[in-house]
Amino acid sequence: MSDELAPEIAALLADAAIGFDEEADDEQNPEAVAVDPSSLKPAAPWAPVNLLIKQFQPVERFFSDTYTTDVFNNTAYYKTALSGEEESAQRLHNVLSKYLNCQDPKDRTVFRQQIVTAYWEFVRSLAPKMARKSTSDIKKMVLRYGVVLPSLFTSEQKDMFSKAIIENVSNEPVYYLDEWFRDIASGRIKISATDEAPTRKKAAAAGSPEEAARLMQLKTKNAGKLQSAENFLTMKESERAMLEAEIRSRIEIVFDHPPIIGSEPHKQPLSEMQKKIVTEINEKLRSFLKNDKELTAYAAEFAEAKEICNSLEQKIASGPEHPLEVSSSEIETEVMTVRQMAKMTVGRQGNQFPIFTREFFHCLPKETGFRENVIDIMTWIESVDPTAFCRVHKNVLNRIIPFVILIPTYGEFGFCWEPFDRYNRITSRGRIVIPMYAKSLRAALLMAVADLRWQVAKEKASYYWMEEGLTGQYYQWFISEKLKGDIKDYFIKDYLLWMTKESEGVQRLEKEIRGIFWRHMPFAQDVKEKLRTRSLVYQELYQRDLNRAMSDGY
Repeated sequence: MSDELAPEIAALLADAAIGFDEEADDEQNPEAVAVDPSSLKPAAPWAPVNLLIKQFQPVERFFSDTYTTDVFNNTAYYKTALSGEEESAQRLHNVLSKYLNCQDPKDRTVFRQQIVTAYWEFVRSLAPKMARKSTSDIKKMVLRYGVVLPSLFTSEQKDMFSKAIIENVSNEPVYYLDEWFRDIASGRIKISATDEAPTRKKAAAAGSPEEAARLMQLKTKNAGKLQSAENFLTMKESERAMLEAEIRSRIEIVFDHPPIIGSEPHKQPLSEMQKKIVTEINEKLRSFLKNDKELTAYAAEFAEAKEICNSLEQKIASGPEHPLEVSSSEIETEVMTVRQMAKMTVGRQGNQFPIFTREFFHCLPKETGFRENVIDIMTWIESVDPTAFCRVHKNVLNRIIPFVILIPTYGEFGFCWEPFDRYNRITSRGRIVIPMYAKSLRAALLMAVADLRWQVAKEKASYYWMEEGLTGQYYQWFISEKLKGDIKDYFIKDYLLWMTKESEGVQRLEKEIRGIFWRHMPFAQDVKEKLRTRSLVYQELYQRDLNRAMSDGY
């Protein structure tokens, strides 16, 4: 390659030289200061995804040293929990009283089943009230932990739950049920997707509630484009700031000419190192021009989406007075959806009992599904499988943490409810569900992440999911082995082995599966470095990575 600069780059270099003298202090130029992704924190659990955030913040405290709430010692807890809920509360009280006082095992089983229905009717009455500031902490704890009667605690359990952190200090999208219904009822989060087919409606009249709902749907669709364009625009601006800082630092080196000893004030020509730096500047400026081209495209895309957003907002503002208000029927739909989620965490043969009781709770403090424990396990998952929460768009990995809904059930199974919003496949959050009182909280989270990975990969491959990518290769192996059953269940079990055994060098997977996972769900680099010294099996896979990288086929 010739060392001669292209005309447009030479012009940029000249401008940079002039600008360098005028801005000798980079600290005065805010764009030249790169943002440290490790210092970023989510704005709010319901806020749009910030693609600049690359990791979880470390959990500083798992429990408080003192009580964060004293509600469980309130002698009027049970009365306050049921008050104001009318028939549903009365029915729950009657059935629960019979269950607790019953000695006959057969009758106790009948009452236990009746409690399930009575409790979820009670939740349907309670859930819409979570958005009210006046709602008592006691009612919130009923939804959050399933604690209806504190006397069902042991003293140690009461102490542990009283010291659990109440507020979401991390701002990560990990939700207790009271918080979930609060943000659903306030319109911050859309209700969860269901299998019900959408019904066709007649054209709505201008200014009608139906027209407002249609406009809101259009705004939601456009929000995906707007958010995606803005996130990519922000990333390109950050990339430009780093390139500018690098170019400035190199220009300073190139323009530094020491005097020729004995021939002052004449100065020395460029050194060999400076000539190499000029070539580097040439490459950096080419990257700078490429960045500017991409930035221009994203800026235009963002401006177009912003214009559409402003137009829709104006139309919505001129419509009904409260178009954002969530209807009671939508909240009831979400309650029924959450009830279905609760059933799925337990499974067909599991314990459906919805109320906290020492009879069924056997978790240690660090293995209970408190928010801090869940975030800690998710941090570990990401340290082993760094792309666990990533989706690819335009050959860029976007880290998108899903909404995590913590449900107070005695279940074993975590799962993915939806991989992303159907109107925003690029940057919207998916939804995974975790039982709080699981036999193994880590296993439940791994199941949910595996399910999320499978569904994202399947949606990406679309009609070709049995042929291409992660799902395609796994499916071909599944067929070749003539296995029976649900292919996704096999994948989830293999993912658990991949994360818990294979990551430690314990070989438990079939050779073909290990190769597929190594390629499509790679371990973190430090894990790979450790594994290649453990066995020839991993050393061979590591060498394949190097070969692909050298051939640009990776």
